[in-house]
Order: sequence, then structure tokens, then C-alpha cells
Amino acid sequence: MSEDRIAYASGRAVLTPSQLTRRARDLLEDTFGLVWLEGEISNFSRPASGHLYFSLKDGGAQVRCAMFKPKSTYLRFRPADGMQVLARARVSLYEARGEFQLIVEHLEEAGEGALQREFERLKALLAAEGLFATERKRTLPRFPRRLAVITSATGAAVRDVLSVLARRYPLLAVDIVPVPVQGKEAPAAIVTALRRVGAAARHDAILLARGGGSIEDLWAFNDESVARAIHASALPVVSAIGHETDFTIADFVADLRAPTPSAAAELLVPDMIELSRQLQQRQQRLHLLLQRRLQRRQQEVDRLHAQLQARSPTQRLQLGESRLGALRLRLQHAQQRTQQRARERAANLQTRLLRQAPEQRLQRARLALAHQRQLLQHRLRGGLDTRRAHLAELARALHAVSPLAVLARGYALLQDESDGRVIRSNLDTRRGARLRARLAEGELHLRVE
Repeated sequence: MSEDRIAYASGRAVLTPSQLTRRARDLLEDTFGLVWLEGEISNFSRPASGHLYFSLKDGGAQVRCAMFKPKSTYLRFRPADGMQVLARARVSLYEARGEFQLIVEHLEEAGEGALQREFERLKALLAAEGLFATERKRTLPRFPRRLAVITSATGAAVRDVLSVLARRYPLLAVDIVPVPVQGKEAPAAIVTALRRVGAAARHDAILLARGGGSIEDLWAFNDESVARAIHASALPVVSAIGHETDFTIADFVADLRAPTPSAAAELLVPDMIELSRQLQQRQQRLHLLLQRRLQRRQQEVDRLHAQLQARSPTQRLQLGESRLGALRLRLQHAQQRTQQRARERAANLQTRLLRQAPEQRLQRARLALAHQRQLLQHRLRGGLDTRRAHLAELARALHAVSPLAVLARGYALLQDESDGRVIRSNLDTRRGARLRARLAEGELHLRVE
């Protein structure tokens, strides 16, 4: 009878121990494959072969384990009895003894290793959903008016945050929202606080803070519900969890991650001293700009005042008077020259007449003289008419710029009655002086009070 066939004896199927253990081993390995198992090491031994033999137990059972070389040489720690570990193993059967056992492929200390794997799993999941995307990060307000600090009310973190905020920016109103920051109830409390602060719509930003600790202490901030609550927050969220080397899922989802709670407080608010310095610099710049602008405006006013003075009625009156005097002088000179030429011609004719002795010549001379007199008179009248027309034209032009025309528009010419001086300024007269105001029609006699 072969080992691979079933023998029959008395109508019953009979297996050999080898067949049974082999089938049991195949069944176990095919059914379970690789499994993760957490438990406490006991009966640990390391023979010269380099293999590891031990048991993993909990409060209700234990199972034999073997970790063969070279897998055992890759361990990052030294296993020992009483140590809590996490093992990845194949479920199998040791045929020689018929004992159920685990063939360990990987071994690590329990707690931190499991949490780290869960951390990496959740981090990859949320990153794939876009919760860590840079483009969704919101900008923090430059000058926040009210800040919600979600943290433990009794921890050192809240004292550090309040101290930095009071020193840097005492204008900020701070609301402490107390929550447990570790333990099973912490994630739900943090989520509730985030939603309550967002629904209140009274704050400009949220600071989620906690002091340092182990990965187990910080695990509440690696909770998926907390990460999604931060992502759904209507307000910008700053995370400051643990120390500078600690990273949590909350840090990746938050709009800004600070290495410590104190650093978060410095990032959230400006420095009052620096703001005062900047304000003083800008006030100085503004004062300088205003001074320069006022100087330019003053120069413009001075220029306009000079133009106005040049176009004032007094200036135009003086110009008209000067032109009128020049025209009068030219007219007088023209009349004098004409009269002088006439007298010289008359004297010449008279001399020629006296030289003519005979009566006829005298008569002709008289006739010629009469003719010349008529011609002279005609020319004189023509010349005078031309001069009168030219003078009338000049008078019209003069009238256009005449002070009398200016007076007709409602202005008055003030003169001192004592000496006839034109009064151009209040400095040209004195109290009690008598003035004559020449109007377009008539005059007024005034006395300076």
C-alpha cells in the first residue's frame, strides 16, 4: 500500500501520520496565507544556527513561532521574553512533531510599527483624494482680529501660545476651545470643536495645538475624521502638533503647519514692534510726500498770482495811460512839423513876392499867392482830415484799453485827493486820508477809516 493512496481496513479510510500532517499543513497554508499577529514573546531562544524560536501569546492562547535565517539577521531590535511584537507570518505545521506553528517572515515591535503603517495608509488615501494639495491651501489673514485655539486647557502648549500672542500682537482676541488631545475620546471632541468654531463664524483662523509626545500620544491628530474636519473647515487652520520633528496627518491637511505651538503663534500674528516701526516709516514718507506736493502747489499758486497781476485792471490801465501819452506826444510833434513847414513856405513865397517889382508881376504873384494859399489850405485841410481820422482811429483803439472803459465795467479808480496819486494797495494810503473814487459816471469822495 502506497502512502499516497487510502487503504481500507474493515470498511474505514485509514491515513498515515505523514499523510495527515502533510494534508493539514497544505490546508493551513492554502487557507490562511500571510497573516499579521500581535502578541507577547515567551520561551525565546537563539541557537548557534541563527534561527529564532519563540512563542507568541496573549491572555487566552499561545502559538509556536520560528524565524529562520537570513530573515532573522534583518531585525532592527533584539527580541526578548516579555516584549510585545507584531509579526507577519505563514501559518504552517511542523510535521516531525505534528505541532501547529508560524513561520515568521517579518518581526517588529508592536504599537509604533502598527501605528506607523496605519499612518502611511491614511496619508496615501487622503493624498490621493487631494486633501494635501497645495492649491487648496488658504492664505492666513495678515491682521486677524479673533483666533480660536483648539487645545488642552491645562497643557503647556496653550500657555506658550497665549504668551507669544500677548507679546507680539495684544490687539488679538483669543478664544480657547478646550478639548482632550489624546485618548479615544479626543478625535470626536476635536471634530466637534472644529465644526462649532466654523459654525459660529466669529473667528478669522483656527489654531490646532498640542505639546510633544510619543506617536501614541499624538495619534488623535492622525485620525481620519479629524483630517476631514480640517479639510471641511470654512476657516484657515494652522496645526502645531508636538515638536519640530513630529508630523501628523493634521499637519498635511492644515493650511499651514508650524513646528511648535509657539512658532504657530508667531506665524499667525505680526510683530507689534515691527508694525510700529513700519508705520512710523510710512508716516515719515507720507509727510515728505505731502510737503513736496504742497511746495508744488505753492509754486503753481505763485505763478497764477503773477499771471493774474499781469492781467489786472490796474496794470492794463497803466499800460493804456502810457500808450495814450505816447500817442499825444506823437500828435503834437506832427502838428508842430506841419505848422513849421507851412510857415517856412509862406515866408519863402513872401520873399519871392517882394522881389517882383512890376504891378502885373505883383498881380500874378498875388494870384499865384492866392492860388498857393488855396492849395495850401486844401492840403492843410486834407492833412488835418487825415490826421483827424487817424487820431479818431487811435482814440477808438485807446478807448478799447482806456481805463474809462474798465470803469464802465464796474471798476473804480482811487486817487489821493491831496496829490492825485493812484491808490494800488492799502499800503499806499493811511487812516483819515481823503480819496477820490472815479467811476464811469461821476466821482465819489471818500475818507479812509
